Amino acid sequence: MKYEIELGRVPEDVSKKNYGWDIESTDPNTKDRWLIEVKGRQKGATTVTVSRNEILSGKNRPERYILALVEVDKGSPLKPIYMVNPFEKESMPGFATESINLNISKLIRST
Repeated sequence: MKYEIELGRVPEDVSKKNYGWDIESTDPNTKDRWLIEVKGRQKGATTVTVSRNEILSGKNRPERYILALVEVDKGSPLKPIYMVNPFEKESMPGFATESINLNISKLIRST
């Protein structure tokens, strides 16, 4: 939320609504709305888990969906790494798939 404010956007926490993203953030100048899924991971972690709902949401709105990876170092969050259209190369999850683990370094390189 703090980073979005620094970018000049107006964020709203929608994490309790289970949309497939945690924050809806609007650019007051263009009225563009970004859908941001936030994943906190301990610094040095190699994987991140994403849900089927998050993947489908990202594939439905690829140009406006952001996966924000926030590394935590000694209890303090670092600057988020933003990945737009993070699931472009992921296949659609199967019907019974609840979640998958993605390799963080490969995910960052591919977006």
